[in-house]
Amino acid sequence: MPTPSKKASQIYDVIVIGGGASGMMAAGRAAELGKRVLLIEKNKVLGKKLAISGGGRCNITNAQYDVRALLSHYGASADFLYSPFSQYGVKDTFTFFESLGLPLVVQARNRAFPHTEKASDVCEAMKKYMNKHGVTLLLGSAVTRIVTEGKKITGVEVKGSVYTATQYILATGGVSHPETGSTGDGFDWLRKLGHTVRTPTPTIVPLAVSDAWVHALSGISLSFMKITFFAEGKKQFSQTGKILFTHFGLSGPLILNLAGKVGDLLQSNEVTARIDAYPDTDLGALEKKILSVFDANKNKMLKNIFKEIVPEGTAPGIIQLFPDIHMETKVHSISKEDRKKIVHMLKAMPVTITHLMGYDRAVVADGGVTLSEIDTRTMKSKKVENLSVTGDLLHINRPSGGFSLQLCWTTGFVAGEHA
Repeated sequence: MPTPSKKASQIYDVIVIGGGASGMMAAGRAAELGKRVLLIEKNKVLGKKLAISGGGRCNITNAQYDVRALLSHYGASADFLYSPFSQYGVKDTFTFFESLGLPLVVQARNRAFPHTEKASDVCEAMKKYMNKHGVTLLLGSAVTRIVTEGKKITGVEVKGSVYTATQYILATGGVSHPETGSTGDGFDWLRKLGHTVRTPTPTIVPLAVSDAWVHALSGISLSFMKITFFAEGKKQFSQTGKILFTHFGLSGPLILNLAGKVGDLLQSNEVTARIDAYPDTDLGALEKKILSVFDANKNKMLKNIFKEIVPEGTAPGIIQLFPDIHMETKVHSISKEDRKKIVHMLKAMPVTITHLMGYDRAVVADGGVTLSEIDTRTMKSKKVENLSVTGDLLHINRPSGGFSLQLCWTTGFVAGEHA
């Protein structure tokens, strides 16, 4: 892809600030329509956050093809998003990446990934798209000033040079994963340009817990567990799904999507939780299951057969929940009371939530421009005549599972289309 030279003209049709998912899509689409496009990225590489998304696998979208059903996952923003998602939706994303030689595969919960399951391949596909249509790149170059005159942007300053365009697209991302360059610069610029910007909070983020038994299970992931949350001892809500145990607490799709609600509780309450390791088995059935294991291993020590009565891989952590049961006791000598204690604990393992993890571990942080200040049919600002805003700079809550990247592809495409 070309880069600007000192002798080259610094006047473009469109300048895109930010080389993440939405920025690359916007730049590529505008160039595809014949515009002279400059993309400015402060990192030395494009798509730094995209390259680590989905644990390096890149959950490109969610394979929910009905627009209204898809938008139900975006909460109060749904009404604002019908027009852009009608212009460029999930089917368009599938077609787009297939045209670039990167077909998608759909996995559990409608999550779509590149068939290679490599986020780096998605970055390369986007670079290929921009290169094909002649987008000019300016990498390793932070915008230090946005120059305005009245209600219009007249240029952006980079390393002492001013680049000008007819249209500007701001696609700098939010504040999740600041190590990738998402440090909230775009929010500051938007405030200075007269926009109302909601202060971001990490919303799709793991939970930090204080329990040693949880930390001992770091790296273990269980696909079917029920977690119930309590505020000051009063039950609030329950959900069943996949939980990942980590060295700091709890993560995984179930936890990430509940973090916003847990965060609300934490503002004024002590929050605890109980994990049911066997949500589809009642107390009586679970006791029978454990009794059958005990009957088959009467002369073994409890610690040696413990792994047979708990979910696979969890014995080293869960065994810590029974400090008053002597684990070297032979199974035939385990009292009825201790057996019942084990059964009840497996249905309600205690967790104490201390806080939400920060922006560095957030998949998504909310906050950004209030959608009422954006014409979402075009992604153009209602405050600045020649500015469009995309992706994580928009105040839109959404769950994990491909919804964030689809928002980037959609808003980027629409911004590039109408620039």
